[in-house]
Amino acid sequence: MTEALLETLLPGLPPPRRGKVRDVYDLGDRVLLVATDRISAFDAVLSPGIPDKGRILTGLSNFWFRKFAGVVPNHLMETDAARFGGALEPHRELLRGRAVLARKCRVVPFECVARGYLAGSGWKDYKAAGLVCGNRLPAGLREADRLGEPLFTPATKAETGHDENVPFAAMASALGEALAGRLRDLTLALYGGAAAYAEERGILLADTKFEFGLDGEGAIVWIDEALTPDSSRFWPKETWRPGGSPPSYDKQFVRDFLEKTGWNKTPPAPVLPPDVVAGTRARYVEAYEKLTGIRFGG
Repeated sequence: MTEALLETLLPGLPPPRRGKVRDVYDLGDRVLLVATDRISAFDAVLSPGIPDKGRILTGLSNFWFRKFAGVVPNHLMETDAARFGGALEPHRELLRGRAVLARKCRVVPFECVARGYLAGSGWKDYKAAGLVCGNRLPAGLREADRLGEPLFTPATKAETGHDENVPFAAMASALGEALAGRLRDLTLALYGGAAAYAEERGILLADTKFEFGLDGEGAIVWIDEALTPDSSRFWPKETWRPGGSPPSYDKQFVRDFLEKTGWNKTPPAPVLPPDVVAGTRARYVEAYEKLTGIRFGG
């Protein structure tokens, strides 16, 4: 079976809710999360996809969820497609390595972003006003500088278009001080642990976003994906130099290609050439292998 089959409905299952990258099937008491090989940038789904991307992201997410299971509960119920059973059994091979069964949660409507370096939208905000999501930073910082302390910079979750960075006070007003504070503390704890682990393996975790939900009892659950090249900015430690955008293991490689084309960021997006597709896959595989210590088998 091929990735192309994921773009059709899976017989015996309800129609999925399709995101830019993941398909979510509501199975009643749980959900099936399927990571496709689609890749998005600047709010557009690009063509073609990146071979094996869904398996890389799923394997890396599962690695992090298990590593930090003692910090916060996560949504994983089953990760082995051979044990999904029922209506999913006929799709076992297609789902192998790229799908998980997860418990249902009420999604917190904010992305919880941690930043240890000045990059991306944080760098743009800093250049404009010396602030990142309401946090005043010292003058004279350069792009890709390491921050004195990691910042928690929440963002609203947008169904379409860009997510919007907001001050912590806006999140606290919407969720309540106690829950917002707990999410901030969990975000920084996960970031700190992951950044230290990654740096030991030659990768700098510049920033990352987490998503959380609440279970039936109101307890916080870590959901969606975890510390992947899609949700994080990974830099090779040996080539990091402040003062510009460092080489990366994430989809910045794709963004850089799109910027060079002169594309105006409205659909349709330029088609990704074979060298960009291959280069992106190679970066994702290298990040996976460095972080997990496991050879990626495809």
